[in-house]
Amino acid sequence: MNQLPYLYSGARFTCDVTEELASMLLQGQPGGLSKAIFVNSGGEATDAAIKLATQYWHERGMPQKQHVIARKQSYHGNTIGALCVSGHKSRRAMYRHWLSHNVSFVDPCFAYRLKGNESDQDYVQRLAYQLEAGILRIGPENVSAFVAETVSGTTLGCLPAVPGYFKAVREICDKHDVLLILDEIMCGMGKTGTMHAWEQEGISGPDIQMIGKALGGGFVPLSGVLLRNKIFGALAEGS
Repeated sequence: MNQLPYLYSGARFTCDVTEELASMLLQGQPGGLSKAIFVNSGGEATDAAIKLATQYWHERGMPQKQHVIARKQSYHGNTIGALCVSGHKSRRAMYRHWLSHNVSFVDPCFAYRLKGNESDQDYVQRLAYQLEAGILRIGPENVSAFVAETVSGTTLGCLPAVPGYFKAVREICDKHDVLLILDEIMCGMGKTGTMHAWEQEGISGPDIQMIGKALGGGFVPLSGVLLRNKIFGALAEGS
């Protein structure tokens, strides 16, 4: 504890402890994730992820890419920014006049309630078509990111997605130049058997990832945002 920073230093300075934590989390650059930013809560991590995505497109000369697509019945944190991309109606209701209209929602991958008389493959394809239709309706030139929990939270019974779902999502995001942001605040840090839950989904990883909860282990309020090098590179070379 004596080595932890005791004065707020903003984003310009760091210390050995945070450097060592980042190195441990990013060892081998899983999925191309190469940089870490640490904050205090899951809501803050979500806010930071959305802001980083916005800044990324600004630095790439596409500032109009500000729309975010999220999933119904999702929950990404308690701040106003995090509630904007959370699809939990009862948690949004009281604050609906504060929430951004620059967010739209698609169905979650919730086979227990939402899968019809269809195969897993057909169900995944239906959800993939819905996501792609949402991107095309808004215009890929306007969509910044798609945000999802790799394993859903309590709002969907903590269920993993149907096999193949995130692979289809990753392909659609790549096809339309949309960032994939995965929220592993609840499900990450080894809780699913791998350090990152997405490692079991057959994908190359997200562009931006939120982590928390188990990261601090209940000892300190701690969360983080992990970035692919392409995100950090655009920010570092930009304004």
